[in-house]
Amino acid sequence: MAERLEAKHKGGTLVSRKIEYAETTDPVEVCYGRGWSDGLPVTPPTDERVLAMLQGTRRRPDEIVGKIPPYLGTCTVEKVAINAVLAGCKPEYMPVLLAALEAALEPVFTLHGVLATTYFSSPIIIVNGPVARAIGMNCGLNVLGQGNRANATIGRALNLIVQNVGGGRPGEADRSTLGAPSKYTLCFAEDESDPEWEPLSVARGFPRGVSTVTLFQGHGPEAIVDQKTRTAEGLTLSIASSLVKMGHPKLVQSARAVLVLSPEHYAIYREAGWNRRKIEHALYEATIRPGKELVAGADGVGEGVPASRAGEMIPKFHDDGLMVVRAGGPAGLFSAVLPGWLAGRNKLELQPVTKEIKN
Repeated sequence: MAERLEAKHKGGTLVSRKIEYAETTDPVEVCYGRGWSDGLPVTPPTDERVLAMLQGTRRRPDEIVGKIPPYLGTCTVEKVAINAVLAGCKPEYMPVLLAALEAALEPVFTLHGVLATTYFSSPIIIVNGPVARAIGMNCGLNVLGQGNRANATIGRALNLIVQNVGGGRPGEADRSTLGAPSKYTLCFAEDESDPEWEPLSVARGFPRGVSTVTLFQGHGPEAIVDQKTRTAEGLTLSIASSLVKMGHPKLVQSARAVLVLSPEHYAIYREAGWNRRKIEHALYEATIRPGKELVAGADGVGEGVPASRAGEMIPKFHDDGLMVVRAGGPAGLFSAVLPGWLAGRNKLELQPVTKEIKN
């Protein structure tokens, strides 16, 4: 009732175009008919729902967040709130969603390219800091799967903004050959329960205790299974053997990756005294291979590097191309890789982006 009364008196402050429909019409079907859905049912964005969503941020509804590719539609905070309602968000998710959108609009994130590529990629959102706990995000069991409202709807809302404000629809500007489930949503929090672990946000230059979102251009997950190795050195070699296959074993220095390290695999590193930087550096070193094995045409496989690189030792990634994130359930010696978009041949032109979350 409070929201209805507010809508009655303040609904006129909303400037987005209103859609009229017959009382006998299902509003969810109206949303489908107007192309506002990603294929799943959406919550109709009534005045009262949009006004309630705007209570989640101190930013003005008419503040312009940016222009959304591919057609550079102007996106206001009000438009963000409308798509947050469609996605099923709660108002308290708005600061996270706004920070994620601002990160996606940074030039080095290349949102237009991520959308229009024929590859599998979409924005992946990783949340750090107190906000993850405050809004009930999942960093544990089934962290990359279904079941958590914040994880599911924040990522979904970002993709809906690109579709509904930017015009990035599948089969039109979105030219993905196969797509991926991550195009619905892939958003999760890092497990920061171990005080000895350096969170991703800290590794990317923010103080401990600051809430951030990190956006990564990728898809996934792809499984990494090792239930027998018990040494840090052996586990590094084992994980590296999976990482080198990402995309194609002969594709090198063209994509970044996120390694989602499960608690049981992390425990092996922790017992050996390995921190984030040592794990990431060791994995980088373990994925370096002789160029003669990677040249185009070797072993009858056309994919690969130019023959001129046959004498080199070639890393799979750029020196900053692998990010490790702790997450997952307490049992199961499984980790995962979230492969990046294969467009990163120049590492300075395509980068993950981290933003502080503010109200």
